[in-house]
Amino acid sequence: MSDQKTLQINAELDEQEYTRAGSYESRKKLYRQLRGLLGGKGAGPLARAASGNNAAAIRDSLRLYLNAINTVDLLTAQQEVELAKRIEAGDEDARAHMIEANLRLVVSIAKRYAEGGLSLTDLIQEGNIGLMQAVQKFDYRRGYKFSTYATWWIRQAITRALSNDSRTIRLPVHVIEALRNIRKIRPRLAAELGREPTPGEIGAELNLTAERVTQIVEAGRTIVSLDAALGDDGEDTILDQVADDHAPSPDEEFMRAQGYSVLRSALGELDERERDVLQLRYGLNGTKTSSLDEIGRKWGVTRERVRQIQRSAEEKIRNSSVADYHEVIAS
Repeated sequence: MSDQKTLQINAELDEQEYTRAGSYESRKKLYRQLRGLLGGKGAGPLARAASGNNAAAIRDSLRLYLNAINTVDLLTAQQEVELAKRIEAGDEDARAHMIEANLRLVVSIAKRYAEGGLSLTDLIQEGNIGLMQAVQKFDYRRGYKFSTYATWWIRQAITRALSNDSRTIRLPVHVIEALRNIRKIRPRLAAELGREPTPGEIGAELNLTAERVTQIVEAGRTIVSLDAALGDDGEDTILDQVADDHAPSPDEEFMRAQGYSVLRSALGELDERERDVLQLRYGLNGTKTSSLDEIGRKWGVTRERVRQIQRSAEEKIRNSSVADYHEVIAS
């Protein structure tokens, strides 16, 4: 963890603002605990442990940190709204309270990435920065829980740190991005073609030559750490999780996810065939995404007819009574 980022955390939680009139003495004590653990101008035990190899020191520092944040009660939905209103009005004490109450969320998310190359202490500190951004941008008027919204910002902060960590990623970021795109597009092409796509076919989709596609794939195979499993289930890899500079922002991704939730509800207004076409095209309700040809074979119609059904269904949803539809299927 760089001194600059450590200082950023402490600047965000300035003690004078944090302990202003009206704050509880217990909050002042907690602030000092957290500041000491995270490290300030002189690195605290959490920061020192992160930069060293003393396993016992790391465990002790994490234990102290977790004990400190566990003293803060979780917020109810009503409390979140009340704090958000105060934050919007410039109340820094409310802002600090919102951050405190969600530090455990950061730890929970950080643990998922503990095998990605960064220490858990580094991941927690990166996640805390994402949490602070979420607090700043949260809009209580939309009606969703803060923890749901904050998760997107915390994950982005952590994955971006992983992608920039030289101990884990040993390829240029643009190559990592290209490799990710190749891995994303290959299954779709295989489904449409009914066979494994050639480097040339993949390259045509990504504006790359066949030779370049082959070079990128080979480069990825030489970096074992890119395929290291993350989490207990082992399903995600570092490459799957690293941040994409051209990807939507956490705000955009969050609203897209909320839109999918609305879309699933709206499917009830469609007939069976329209509903099935959309579910298969967008992978809703646990289904795999399918090509127009695959859906056409299932329903005994041409791919063009499937396209017409899809557009008709999308138009019905756009004109339906379902509120706050976020144009998830705009295409």
